[in-house]
Amino acid sequence: MKHLFLHITLFFSLVCFSQNEQLAQYYYDKGDFEKAKISYEELLENLPQNTQYFLRTIDCYQQLQQFYVAEKAIQTRLDKYKQGNLLVELGYNFQLQKNDAKAKIYYEQALDRIKKNPNEVYGISNSFEKKVLLEYALKSYQTATELESNFNFNYQIGLLYGQLGNQEMMITTFLNEAYANPQNSMLIQNQLARFMVDEGDANFSETLRKALIVRAQKNQDVFWNRYLSWFYVQQKEFEKAFIQEKAIYKRDPESLSNIVNLGQLAIEEDNQEAAKEILGFVLENTKDLELLIQANSYLIKMKIEKAKEKEYAVINTELEGLLKQYEISPFTLSLQLIQAHFVAFNLKKPEEGRAIVKKALELQLDDYEVAQAKMELADILLYEEKFNQALIYYSQIELDLKNDIVAHEASLKAAKTSYFKTDFAWALKQFKELKSANTQLIANDALEYFLLINDNMVADSTQTALKQFAKGDYLLYQNRNQEAVTQFQTILKTYKGQEIEAVTLLRLGKIYAKLGDFTLALSQYQNIIDKHSDGIYIDEALYFSAEIYNKKLQQPEKAKPLYEKIIFSHEDSIYFVEARKKFRQLRGDTNL
Repeated sequence: MKHLFLHITLFFSLVCFSQNEQLAQYYYDKGDFEKAKISYEELLENLPQNTQYFLRTIDCYQQLQQFYVAEKAIQTRLDKYKQGNLLVELGYNFQLQKNDAKAKIYYEQALDRIKKNPNEVYGISNSFEKKVLLEYALKSYQTATELESNFNFNYQIGLLYGQLGNQEMMITTFLNEAYANPQNSMLIQNQLARFMVDEGDANFSETLRKALIVRAQKNQDVFWNRYLSWFYVQQKEFEKAFIQEKAIYKRDPESLSNIVNLGQLAIEEDNQEAAKEILGFVLENTKDLELLIQANSYLIKMKIEKAKEKEYAVINTELEGLLKQYEISPFTLSLQLIQAHFVAFNLKKPEEGRAIVKKALELQLDDYEVAQAKMELADILLYEEKFNQALIYYSQIELDLKNDIVAHEASLKAAKTSYFKTDFAWALKQFKELKSANTQLIANDALEYFLLINDNMVADSTQTALKQFAKGDYLLYQNRNQEAVTQFQTILKTYKGQEIEAVTLLRLGKIYAKLGDFTLALSQYQNIIDKHSDGIYIDEALYFSAEIYNKKLQQPEKAKPLYEKIIFSHEDSIYFVEARKKFRQLRGDTNL
């Protein structure tokens, strides 16, 4: 019984302590430093060794300009615990009082502590970095490294050089570290990419490119060819990346998988010429069945995406020829599913498409392959307006591959199925959940439909306009583009000036762009820019207009002000980063 009473007492003590910590944090975040100070002093009294509570208490003193109290507390703790980072805290306390000379004395003392004991670098450098004393943080790492050869702070030093604006030294340090410790290469590439896109000035990318080329010329290690390939991919210069990949392949002809992946990236960025050249090289240089199927799958999908109806017969013959050449087996599943989709959606023969998928499902497939086949079968059933049957297959995929990206894709398609059925309440619930999906594309797609349904359900309780819009979207899904155009044009005439107008203009713009009628596409987007500039689709209208001028009409001077408007007026847009990169490119910056 005594033990039980003790456990209960301890439990309630911990609960109260946790609540006090939350209260202190609340006051601190709110900026009520007087109350936060009292709360942290109480917490520190119970746990005097807790560094976090101590530093928060000192911060409260400083926020309240009680510098003498802070100095006394730091000095007392320094005398007791002898920790070098407390010298940094003392120095910073004087710096806050504009006494830079006294601050410098303590900072130098902290560096001297590292000279006597290099292991103190961890606490001292961390304190310098937290106080944004970057030069001293850099000296801390450099001092420790000079004294202890086993220490490796190249990554931290590279970051500090970047924060200090010394890009050449940052690049040099990062590249040296990447070559010496290739396991850190991806981490370093992430930082370099961030500077290329977000923080670098106009010379950064050019400086990095030159540094990589010099290293590739001096050192014939394929490591630098790989790094150059990575660099060119970041710049979306796939032809240049391909040159590096070919150089790697000549020395290591065992693998072409990186080149196949490069071809896929070129397709995703709509660089068809580069993709054809890259994947053509793969077909000429491998007998590996998996790579052959992969390359052919990408090439045929690219043809289908851009094909006119008159080219369908040739593509169908090509698909049949590929499957005859490589045979029906689990290895050719991707080609079988491409054929099924093409037959159903392009040739308008869904029964034949379903038969192809069902035949594929009889093969010895793994769980992911079964999910891919079921996904295609559900897509075809949805095409045939067999909504409930489609939902059954989407649900099976969700259950079979829980929390996997394929399951999330199936969830998105299930939500769209409910939307096409005009079951808007259920679709809205599903899209709301998918807004926070780990995959950005799925999250963005879900957000788009969530906003569409939510806004128009509020604006029109009968949902008449939304039902008409969903019908137009379903026609698009069925690849009945001209009928979809007619449907959306009818919506514009019937619901002129209503909530549905802006998104209808956006849909029409996308369809016209897909059909190659860029003048009509631009007129839809311009309507949004002129009449719905305060709506949620303005950034998309600006971005898609800019893309047409930039990529399709080769009129960069008209694209530039549209990208610029996104940068300065729509910082929360999902197109912000790409718009900034393309604006810099059109402006002539070397940093893309």
